[in-house]
Amino acid sequence: MPLAASEGPCRRPRCYATLILTKPLCLQRHAGNGIAVKFLIDNIWLVLIALVSGGALAWPTLSRSKLSLSTLQATQLLNQGKAQILDVRNAEEFGAGHLRNARHIPVDELVARAGELDKARPVLVVCQSGPRAQRAAGQLMRAGFAEVFILDGGFAEWQSQGLPTAK
Repeated sequence: MPLAASEGPCRRPRCYATLILTKPLCLQRHAGNGIAVKFLIDNIWLVLIALVSGGALAWPTLSRSKLSLSTLQATQLLNQGKAQILDVRNAEEFGAGHLRNARHIPVDELVARAGELDKARPVLVVCQSGPRAQRAAGQLMRAGFAEVFILDGGFAEWQSQGLPTAK
């Protein structure tokens, strides 16, 4: 319901109140009235619902790592020809299928074998769905790699998009 002038307890011109709130709210400051505090107290459940729903909407964006690349972003990076692909899955998973030109170093061996990768080139880290790639990206950054990216959704997402793979 839209705001209407002179509704509610205040009859001053240019003072607005709404009928949707639990109690009428005068938006013009009067002597000693804390409008914001009164609104929060009178409508605490509406405020809590707004905060929870806003948080639920923002969660996917906030929880996504800054290092994550979508399949489209990863494809663009790979098409530039400067990135190296690191697959950190186990040997059976890698043998069943992997991204073309991917170097296979299982996450458990990465610390010992990180020297096989070029620190001057960006690294796209891939696992089956994401958690191992995040762990591997942390290890690579600690080893001095400047540009480390994670394929968001991992190899499973890459396959589901019908993008090219090798065996």
